[in-house]
Amino acid sequence: MTPGLRRARPYALLAFLCLLLYAPGIAGIPVLDRDEARFAEASRQMLESGDYVRIRFQDTARNNKPVLIYWLQAAAVDLFSSAESRAIWPYRLPSAVGASLAVFFLFALGGRLFAAGTAGSRAAFLGAVLMASSLGLVAEAHIAKTDACLLAATVAGEGALARIYLRAKDGKRAGFSPAVLFWAAEALGILLKGPIAPFVAFLTAAALSLADRDASWLRGLYPLRGLLLLALIVAPWLFLIEKETHGRFLEGALGQDFLPKLLGGEQSHGAPPGTYLLALPAYFWPGSLYLVPALVRGWQRRNAPPERFLLAWLLPAWAVFELVPTKLPHYVLPLYPALALLAGGALAEGISLPARAERVADHALKALFAVATAALAFLLAALPILFGAGFSLAALAAAALLAALGAALLLAPRRFFLVPMLSAAFVFAAAQIVLPSLDRLWLSRSAAALVAAHPGQKGTPVLAVGYSEPSLVFLLGSKTRLALPAAAAAMLAPGGRALVAAGEAKAFEKALAARGFEASPLGSVKGLDYSTGRRLVLILYAIVRG
Repeated sequence: MTPGLRRARPYALLAFLCLLLYAPGIAGIPVLDRDEARFAEASRQMLESGDYVRIRFQDTARNNKPVLIYWLQAAAVDLFSSAESRAIWPYRLPSAVGASLAVFFLFALGGRLFAAGTAGSRAAFLGAVLMASSLGLVAEAHIAKTDACLLAATVAGEGALARIYLRAKDGKRAGFSPAVLFWAAEALGILLKGPIAPFVAFLTAAALSLADRDASWLRGLYPLRGLLLLALIVAPWLFLIEKETHGRFLEGALGQDFLPKLLGGEQSHGAPPGTYLLALPAYFWPGSLYLVPALVRGWQRRNAPPERFLLAWLLPAWAVFELVPTKLPHYVLPLYPALALLAGGALAEGISLPARAERVADHALKALFAVATAALAFLLAALPILFGAGFSLAALAAAALLAALGAALLLAPRRFFLVPMLSAAFVFAAAQIVLPSLDRLWLSRSAAALVAAHPGQKGTPVLAVGYSEPSLVFLLGSKTRLALPAAAAAMLAPGGRALVAAGEAKAFEKALAARGFEASPLGSVKGLDYSTGRRLVLILYAIVRG
């Protein structure tokens, strides 16, 4: 095998793994509420309006996140579909590609970090496989929002920072190209999700400088020229959006979205410190089986530059995220690559836990791994009964396979090939078999099918009463109107259609009668609005003159 093919082989294997994990369900899983539907609909409205500066969901400005993810989604739709299509898969493509790029970048970073070790390439590859297979990244790769792409930008930036740091430890300067990559990655991170990527990079650099008692290596970032490059990338759109929104974008993004999350549990997502640590065995599954060896080995080798860099990436930012009141599992996703490479290093050099306390912690984590695996297997078998057509033999078989693979890995953790097999078995079963079949869970999908089965006058939008999830707007179109019963009656014209929650039906019919209209029911659907936890019946009415 030629050297070029030898270097390309691990990337080809990782690409195949990403395809295996991220492609299933990308088209079959319906659009999700609420963030995904809002991102996708705003991207579609960019295509429909031709306005690629302002971000809007229907008539409401979305001034909470920057623009890059909308541009990426709009480009994917323009390349592979059309704005008129109701398919969600092209909007998810940037997330799947972003997740894959994060895996490739992580392998390259691991190869650079562990280059001096005897098992450097193996450690990098194992870490990349753990990251690719993690439940958290698999989930984000299937959702049309920012986090998978943000992860790619974060890993690219940390990779450049690692190169500068390692060269400085060798008494050399890395040159200008790693600095260009670093500042470009941070700029893209800002355009994706504001200050998160630069914040993680800042804490990494600060922790390394404090631990080494030496900040001179930071000159390799070329700070003045780097900040100028960052400004050249970020400032043009920021200037335009501030002009178009009369200064409201930064007010909304920082004052109404970012700062409230720092100060309190925004949107009922508050949780105490330690929440992310408790969620780690599930969100990093199945790689969570190796977390204790990863952290033990990393701490034992904390004076070695590779492990010191990874710990500086992981620990300070993790502490800050634990202290921030607002918590969602994906917030700590940019820190999981450091965990993955620490675990890859432990696996490559052999798992050794000499201390009794370390062995006890490892046994506890293995028990949590078993619980997480059993819970996922149970969900595969139970969800079709709860929200689908009933008992599913295919789902039960998938659950049994998942449990068997999990038990095999638990009993033989050194058989690493079981890790991607376990993740792939779950992804295929969940994304291809179980989730698309849960009709009672996908209320908007059922409602859109009901509307399509009873077409009204062409160009007349549907009016929704008592059900206002963004997924319904995505599936029915941006002209879908959402209203209360009295307002709905005033907005409707003869020949219109209304989709009304059963609890609002009497008030709606009464308001219509007062205006000389009648509501003729065409059909109904029922299901769970999982965003609110309410079980709803939606009735489709044709509106006629009384």
